[in-house]
Amino acid sequence: MKNKVRDFIIENELIEKGDKILVALSGGPDSVCLLNVLYSLKEDLDITIGAAHVNHMLRGDEAVGDEEYAKSLCERLSIEFFVKKIDIDKISKERNISHEMAGREERYKFFETIKNNNGYNKIAVAHNANDQVETILMNMMRGTGIEGLCGIRSKREGGVIRPILCLSREEVELYCSSNNLEPRIDKSNLENVYSRNKVRLDIIPYMKDNFNKDIINTINRMSSLIQVDNDFLEKEAIDNYNKYCSTSNNALIISKKAFLLDRAIISRVVKKAFFEFTGKYNNFEMKHIYDVIELSKNTTNKRIYLTNNILAENIYGDIYLKFKDNIIREYKEVVLNKDELDNTYTCYENYNVSFEVIKNKNNIDFSKNVLIKYFDYDKIEKRLVIRKRRNGDKMLPLGMKGSKKVKDIFMDLKIPVDKRDEVPVLCFDNEIAWLVEHKVSEKFKITKETKNIIKITFARKG
Repeated sequence: MKNKVRDFIIENELIEKGDKILVALSGGPDSVCLLNVLYSLKEDLDITIGAAHVNHMLRGDEAVGDEEYAKSLCERLSIEFFVKKIDIDKISKERNISHEMAGREERYKFFETIKNNNGYNKIAVAHNANDQVETILMNMMRGTGIEGLCGIRSKREGGVIRPILCLSREEVELYCSSNNLEPRIDKSNLENVYSRNKVRLDIIPYMKDNFNKDIINTINRMSSLIQVDNDFLEKEAIDNYNKYCSTSNNALIISKKAFLLDRAIISRVVKKAFFEFTGKYNNFEMKHIYDVIELSKNTTNKRIYLTNNILAENIYGDIYLKFKDNIIREYKEVVLNKDELDNTYTCYENYNVSFEVIKNKNNIDFSKNVLIKYFDYDKIEKRLVIRKRRNGDKMLPLGMKGSKKVKDIFMDLKIPVDKRDEVPVLCFDNEIAWLVEHKVSEKFKITKETKNIIKITFARKG
């Protein structure tokens, strides 16, 4: 069994001569097996090993017993030992995350601190072949893609290695028994309350008994094959990310050319863009990736809001990822004198705006376009203003007898709060005449007495 692990280490290039490896030691069969195997290989591999234990303070006296066992094991083998007590229940409640997630985050944080402060360059964790199968089956039940079928990698960034991923749980237990290691047993792993435990205790045994006795090795072989294919796709994605993605002014830009790539590649490019921009994959789902791909097919200035406070915006086909909190829009007012309006062209934010004064209303073919409206020109006293909304804005909507707050109009129309500043507010003097695309004012409507009409057209840029 020792040789099997050694061959696995060499084949996957997990360890180099001179490595100083910190073993994550819980005291359970897997980590005890890992520590003992690496200890027996340390001269052959020319490595130094140490161990780190985290007491999660969740299992009372049993947790204390785990800590004492880990310490005595390291003393017996003359291995440098590090330990830390962490109140995982408290952290779990403070961060509103599960005990499992809180424990994992705190363990790796502790391991990294030891690694950086004590000259270690690798962290060895004790996942085995059964863990691999459990992970893959859990991923399948969540609706995974090809990456989820890859399961657990034998190594990952940051120097984390998994030297006994080649061993089944039965082999681990046999090794511990044969070497009289007497590891600690976490009884919670024997309760089929948690989803992973149900996979471990119910589903995998059922698969063995009814479909394939060698299901552990079979799924691990499948995982290895899929990893090869996935690595190729990932390399293609990285090359295309470097080719088509850039950063500018607190935004990450995905070129429109990227969206001509095969869907298998562009989906990975977008996923990498999420990670590079936010530094995390948490909360991003395939839905968000597909939303960005669909956004690329829309017209310019369309935007969507994603998880993790991210806004994605289509700007002439390129997709800009921005943090919503960093988006500071300067809405500059447009002010025009009444006598300057005829045949005038101007711009406001994402719109081109044109004006036409019409003196014979009988010749007008009134458009039903929501971006074109007609008003009584003579009711304008001095000027026209285009601006964004202001606190306390009111208007007299067409067909109503009393004024209404613009805020309430937006609420009635179910316009999201973060979209309301984007609605142009057109005023005649100090009165709101038009919430562009939404409401016009009763006060400036065309009547039988109207002599001169002003036609105002908003056209979206691009």
